[in-house]
Amino acid sequence: SFPGGVPSHCAPETPGSIHEGGELGYSLAHAFGAVFDNPDLLALCVVGDGEAETGPLATAWHGNKFLNPARDGAVLPVLHLNGYKIANPTVLARIDKDALIRLFEGHGYQPYIVETSDPLQVHPLLAATFDSAIAAIQAIQQQAREQGVAGMPRWPMIILRTPKGWTGPKTVDGLRVEGYWRAHQVPIPDATTPAHLRILEDWMRGYRPEELFLDGWLRPEIAALAPEGARRMGANPHANGGLRLKPLHLPDYHAYAMPVSRPGAERGEATRRMGEYLRDVMKLNRDAANFRVFGPDETASNRLSALFEVSNRAWLAERLDYDDHLAPDGRVMEILSEHTCQGWLEGYLLTGRHGFFSCYEAFIHIVDSMFNQHAKWLKVCREIPWRADIASLNILLTSHVWRQDHNGFSHQDPGFIDHVVNKKADIVRVYLPPDANSLLYVTHACLNSRNLVNVIVAGKQPEPQWLTMDQAIKHCSAGIGIWEWASNDQDGRPDVVMACCGDVPTIETLAAVDLLRQQAPELRIRVVNVVDLMTLQPHEEHPHGLRDADFDALFGSDIPVIFAFHGYPWLIHRLTYRRHFHEQLHVRGYKEEGTTTTPFDMAVRNDLDRFHLVMDVADRVPALKDRAGHLHQAMHDRLVEHHEYIIRHGEDMPEIRDWLWPGQ
Repeated sequence: SFPGGVPSHCAPETPGSIHEGGELGYSLAHAFGAVFDNPDLLALCVVGDGEAETGPLATAWHGNKFLNPARDGAVLPVLHLNGYKIANPTVLARIDKDALIRLFEGHGYQPYIVETSDPLQVHPLLAATFDSAIAAIQAIQQQAREQGVAGMPRWPMIILRTPKGWTGPKTVDGLRVEGYWRAHQVPIPDATTPAHLRILEDWMRGYRPEELFLDGWLRPEIAALAPEGARRMGANPHANGGLRLKPLHLPDYHAYAMPVSRPGAERGEATRRMGEYLRDVMKLNRDAANFRVFGPDETASNRLSALFEVSNRAWLAERLDYDDHLAPDGRVMEILSEHTCQGWLEGYLLTGRHGFFSCYEAFIHIVDSMFNQHAKWLKVCREIPWRADIASLNILLTSHVWRQDHNGFSHQDPGFIDHVVNKKADIVRVYLPPDANSLLYVTHACLNSRNLVNVIVAGKQPEPQWLTMDQAIKHCSAGIGIWEWASNDQDGRPDVVMACCGDVPTIETLAAVDLLRQQAPELRIRVVNVVDLMTLQPHEEHPHGLRDADFDALFGSDIPVIFAFHGYPWLIHRLTYRRHFHEQLHVRGYKEEGTTTTPFDMAVRNDLDRFHLVMDVADRVPALKDRAGHLHQAMHDRLVEHHEYIIRHGEDMPEIRDWLWPGQ
């Protein structure tokens, strides 16, 4: 490595790479994702014994239970036991050989062992083992493709044991290097001293470069050994997946619209409509075999069960008579490992296909670092002209913080979006559609996008539906806007702007507006809803950000703004700190108060409920100064009633459960 030179890992600048490997744990999941629906592709995945100790890698071995030999390619894992990590021995290198073999036999593999300390012997041994393993793979595939899939095959894998730092210096300064952890990365710490420089030169000359190069050029007889065209490792089109990418056939999302006669009159489950749309995406692309949906055992829970009308869950392990929706040819990929799901999807996308990942909001944090690495990969790819665009990584977060009242505090965390917005602005998008029609539009747009990470946060529970499809299209295409039907400031300057972002904050904001109309009918209120979170940033910082003039036209610069937000409040402050209205901004959101309780009580505990929002308005609108105490008292009394009711009845008050936007 050198400044301005080639990265030290297999970064996007490296032709033939889909996996940098800087952060360990994801190689095997990427390999399986790459071969799904790629029947002629073999992914040879070298797993270091250090990486094998990571949680994601340990789970990824189960990919063989989901690999269909009739329609998918194959993965040949090579577990490389060189014995050491940076400064410690590795676990798998220190367990009994028979126990190691039994471990992988238990995982469903047929281990092939290559073990030697002779550099000349290893090449014919490994070549012969590759021949045997590939012959076994071809036999498995031929049988499945000619006779059908009959259970889970026993795929081969190779256990290769060689010394760490092999063929390097045996010692440096009298300390053991070859076959020990000191061989890791930099076996000669300071090659500028004469003694160390001599060791380095002897090491390099040990490879006999004069037999490989002539006058600085690779000898023709050596060059002739290399494959040609796409068979070259760096020219493999699968490793530049955008070259193989075909657009999805997408249905007309209008056909799935939720009827909305008046704002809030109908109730519906947003993700259930999304599931119907994704069902038909899968159906339309069945022949192309380039779309899958991934999730950690949550497809049904997240209301995407319509997918099972056209596909089963992929499953090659044992099936029982009473199992449902399990089949070798399933296109819904479920394993209770967020790491494996995202790894599969990333491998699938990087080799030129499309997919969707749904997850409980609180547990998407498990793949924070995986998202981070993929976003970095996309960022660098944008700067490399020969890297073709790939389909976006689309993540649906549902079963979210405000409706995890039954599961409790452990399931309540909206912080993934805070992590997402740290990445480069041209890579990330965050959407919080307030209803089903908005979600349909956003989903369609995300599936059409390229080279992005799209995060959608949406509710799955029955909720009021606010926008017709035509209204949703106009609103979501802008990403932010005034809801005229909920506002009454059309004839003048508003006294307060009530902003909301997210499904539950939208409900509570509109309910607060309803209360304010009753308590202070003269108050001029503007309601602003945000779908595209990145519109809040200045245009100079994000391509979706509003220009200052457009932003001020929505919020003003000296008008109190009460902002009800789905996530942690300081994210809104962070995104808007350069906006003119910032001193007038007051944000309510999740403040890490949760338990097992009712849905509305979750909002109350975090001061996001309608009653607290009314009190916030009373505190900040000058025209209400003289009545603020009375409004506080009225709202306080309602909060006491709420608390007493849920303790007595175990559910929210009817006026909360059955609330409708006025005029229904």
